[in-house]
Order: sequence, then structure tokens, then C-alpha cells
Amino acid sequence: MNTFSILEFDKILEQLSECAMSENVKKHCLELRPSLSENEAKRRLDETTQAKTIIEANGTPPLPTMENLHKALGLIAVDAMLLPEQITHVLSFLISCRRMKLYLKKAELGGTDVAYYGAALDPLDDLAEELDRCIVNGAVDDKASPALSDIRRRIGYMKEQIKQKLDALLKRNRDWFSESFVSVRNGRYTLPVKREHKNNVPGTLVDLSHTGGTCFIEPASVGRLNTELGELLVHEDSEMRRILYMLTALIGDFIPQLRRNIETLETLDFLFAKGKLSIKMKASPVALNTGRQTRLVSARHPQLDEEAAVPLDFEIGGRNVITGDNVITGVIVTGPNMGGKTVTLKTVGLLSLMAQSGLHIPAEPSSTICMSNLVLCDIGDGQSIAENLSTFSSHMKNIIEVLEKADDESLVLLDELGSGTDPAEGMGLAVAILDALCEKKCLFVVTTHYPEIKEYAAKKPGIINARMAFDRESLLPLYRLELGEAGESCALYIAERLGMPKDILRRAHEAAYGRQRETKSVPVEAPPPAVTAAAARIVKAPEQKPRTVLRSETFNIGDSVIVYPQREIGLIYKRANERGELGVQIRGIKKLLSHKRVKLHVPASELYPDDYDFSIVFDTVANRKARHILNKRHEEGTVVVIKEGEESI
Repeated sequence: MNTFSILEFDKILEQLSECAMSENVKKHCLELRPSLSENEAKRRLDETTQAKTIIEANGTPPLPTMENLHKALGLIAVDAMLLPEQITHVLSFLISCRRMKLYLKKAELGGTDVAYYGAALDPLDDLAEELDRCIVNGAVDDKASPALSDIRRRIGYMKEQIKQKLDALLKRNRDWFSESFVSVRNGRYTLPVKREHKNNVPGTLVDLSHTGGTCFIEPASVGRLNTELGELLVHEDSEMRRILYMLTALIGDFIPQLRRNIETLETLDFLFAKGKLSIKMKASPVALNTGRQTRLVSARHPQLDEEAAVPLDFEIGGRNVITGDNVITGVIVTGPNMGGKTVTLKTVGLLSLMAQSGLHIPAEPSSTICMSNLVLCDIGDGQSIAENLSTFSSHMKNIIEVLEKADDESLVLLDELGSGTDPAEGMGLAVAILDALCEKKCLFVVTTHYPEIKEYAAKKPGIINARMAFDRESLLPLYRLELGEAGESCALYIAERLGMPKDILRRAHEAAYGRQRETKSVPVEAPPPAVTAAAARIVKAPEQKPRTVLRSETFNIGDSVIVYPQREIGLIYKRANERGELGVQIRGIKKLLSHKRVKLHVPASELYPDDYDFSIVFDTVANRKARHILNKRHEEGTVVVIKEGEESI
């Protein structure tokens, strides 16, 4: 059972990671888990509150990403030379450290402890100054060393001499050249000579154009200068490498301080990510307690639009809001489909996980959440083709696991308890599961449609009903939880508003809510006059306790029933046998079915008069004719044949 995924806690962690700057902190956000320590959870919440306060007072903190810095330090560890752009990353990090230190110094005025993390940051000003002097715009600057400055000055002078000589050749013999500018090929200065004039320009052929029509020739007059320029470039590269090795070694001397800065900034990045998420969700800090009481005031699910979401007021673990006594450990939520029951479950569970993880929750600050060692849930149908699990099997698998793990410090959330199977057995299982949860003394919130569960909750100490409000005028759910009242699915009311005939609605209501069926009394004949009172007392049977009526015996011939799982309508043509099987006629076909698959729809007493001849419904025309003849006289050759499960002549 993946509670974090079911309650969408993993989505909250993804949002948290998006608020972080560095990859390491993003991973840390995704691995955040609820704390089982009250002090630790409260400390985390307080840090989130402080971080949020600092952001609101001073703006977004100047945090660096630090990924490139980690790579640079890794190269230093293996004695590699840092390139200018990598040294630039180190410099950028040090600049961020300086800015962050100033940011937190300003935040100290607010008196928050998080602001004093700035004292742990060392901006390494001397190192930053040296790196800034030597590396400019991602390259080694001329001023990095006197030698490099001199070499680059000579290189510039040599390039200018070569360019002047080549420009002079171009101007004197324009017809020899395909272009009017000097071209650098393979690191050497050349002239673009037309193929037919290549012998007119003495020198070295350096390259050819793609078509072969142009020859790039280094004139002999500049060959010596090009050679000297090449030597100067080698000296330049050597000096730059010396400077880069020197800067790499210098950075290496400060690795301990750099790593402490990284650790401090990653800690701050995580704290400020929580503060940013709180601002984004318009969330608040709430109280935590170990007194097993949760109270949510104007709470909402973080994934719902703030403008559209209806605030949730919820309480469990406190005194009964109706009677004022008995600590409430269980809440049974009922109401219409799509009315918000499942969202209520997820909101209670998700906000509990968030608060114990040190995150603010979208609720009023007056809310309080109790510490739980486990949040266990069964929400969704959980069907699995791969594991060959039906909806009911999945529910049972999850609930068995919940019952094994739950104790008096757990929070249990069960959606549509008892659904997915025979209604009678599902209701019985639901009651038994609720009894087990009460025995474990855990806090639990359960949603259901069973009216028997509502009655159970009304009578069971420690459990309270709650309903999702429904607007009977607009036929729309209000998504508002009301404690202390049992709700209805409102299906019948919706059907009435949409024009369903009243006689059908009456029958539906009686079938759904089980109005007591009328029973016919059997007259008892008086004893004959010759029997004296004494004799009557002698022959009177001893008084016996009333026998328990089995469910299968409550069905009468002519009852309209619903057959599960197909939900087909049928008529009882035969009372239950010793195996509890009922004779049910469905679309003219007679079948023997277990009473567990059958639910009363409309009793026979509501469908037919007292003296109704059911052979009209259940017999074929031939059967009825044959029975009519036999009732009058014996006629040779007339036979009524009755087969198991069906009748035929």
C-alpha cells in the first residue's frame, strides 16, 4: 500500500522540489518523510515559518544552483586543471555567498534564528578577488601575469605586421585574388589566390577551397613572421596553463571552507523551499499535539483551486460535538456521490503527513494536528489485471494490512467501506471492521453508503456521523462537511426533481429503507366443547423461545427482487429450500439462486391483492389449462411436469 501516492503526498514533494535551486536539495525534498518525534516535527515547522517570514520581509533569497561547483571541486580532487569557465563558476558561487550573507544580515533584524545561518558563510573575499582579477568574461585576462601581458603585446604587434604586408600584396595585384581580404587557414595568415594565378604568388600552399578554384597561399614574405607568431602563441598557451594551474591550486587550498559554504547554502535552500511552498499554497503553521486530537479549520486540499475549493472544518479525537461527552475516535462520512467524501479523506490524511514533515498546510493557524505513527488508508478501487485483483479483493487486501499495522497511535482512512460485494455481507464486514478499529483505539475516518452503518455510528460510543451537504434546489453537492448528522445519497430526491413518477419513488424508498412488511395472521381454532379447561392445559404444547428467522425465509412468493451482480429484476416463484436457495423467475426463466445474491425490491403485498393467483405469472398457458382440468376432474393423459429450476408441461 503506497500511502504517499494514494494521498498525493508525493505530488506535494514534487512541488517542494520545484521551489529548490540545487539538484541535491531537489532530491532531498523528494525524500522528505513525516517525523515521528513531536519535538523534531515542531522544529521543522518553526524553521518553515521563519523562512517564510524572511522571504516575505526581504524578498527571494539569492541562492546559487551549485551543480557546476560540485563538478569543479570533483576535478580538483583528482588533480585536474580547471578551465576558465569552471573557475568562473567558483567565482560566481563566492559572489552568491557574499550576497547571501548580506541578505541574512538584513534578515537578522527580524529576530529569526534562520537568519543567523549567515554567520556560517565565508565569502572568501581574497580568493574571490584573485579569481576576479585573473579571469574576465570566461577567459584568462592579460593582467593575470606580467609575462602573459608581454607575450600578448608581442603577439598583437606581430599580427599587425603580417596584416600590413598581406594588405599591400592585395592592393597591388587585385586580379590575382578571388577575395579582397586576408584569410586565416590552419592558424596561418594566407591570401585567396585564383587557381590560374597561383604561380604568380611565391609562397606555401596552405589550403584549397571546396571547388578548387581558390588557393590559400602563405606568401614567402610573411612566412618568417607567421613562424614567429606561432612560437609566441605556444608561449601564450603555456603561460595561461601555468596561471590556470596556479588558480586551481589556490581554490584547492580553500576546499574545506567551500564545502562548509555548500552545506550551509543547501540547508538554507531547503528551508527557503519550504517557505516558498507555504507562500505559494497560502498555507499556515499549525499546532502539533500528542493528545490524539485533530481539528482542521477552513482547510482545503492543496491540489484544489483556492478560489473554487470549499473550506473543510473537521474534528476527531475531541468530545462529541452533539452530546458533549465520549471522546470521538471515529467519523463515518456519508452523502451523495461526487459530493466530496473521498476528498475529505485525502485532505485529512495529506495535511497530517505535511504537518508532521514540517510543512505548512492550507488551513487556519488555529488548526491542530495530532502526531501519528502511521497514516493507513484504503482509497480507490485498486483493481489490478496483473495481480488478478477485483475491486473487493483489493479492498480486503488493503484493509487486512491496515488492521495488522494499526494501533492506538495510527490514523486510518477507509473509503466506501464494505463496497464491491453482496450488500448484506458487505455491511456485516463493515461493522466488524469498525468494531476492530474501535478495539485498536486508533483514529479513523470512513466513508460509506450503507444506512446500517449510519445507525451503527449513531449508537456506538466514540463514533460520530458526518455528512456532505447537498443543495436540494440546484441538485448539486456543496462539498461541505457537517459533523453530527448522517447523510443520504440523495439519489431518490434527484430522481424526484427530474420527474420520476411518485409511485415508483415510493416503492424505491420502501425497497431501499426496508419498511416493515405486513404479515397475515392465521386464526387459531377454539378447542371442541367436549375438551375441558384442564384437558386443554394438558394438551397445550410447552412454551418455547421464538425461533430466529433466517434471511432466506423472509422472501415470499411474488416478491420483486434485485439479483446481483447483474442487478436484474426478478420475481420469487418458490420459497427458500433447506440450502437457502430461492426460486427466482427472471425474464420468463426460472432459476434457483442463493438468497445472498437477492435483495428485496418491492414486496408481493404491494404488487398483488391477497387472493392473487400466482399461476398467472409463473405458469405457462398449457400448465394453467392442465391444472384447471385436474382441479375439476381426473382426465386420463393430463400431466403437469415440474423440473428443478423451471416448469414445463
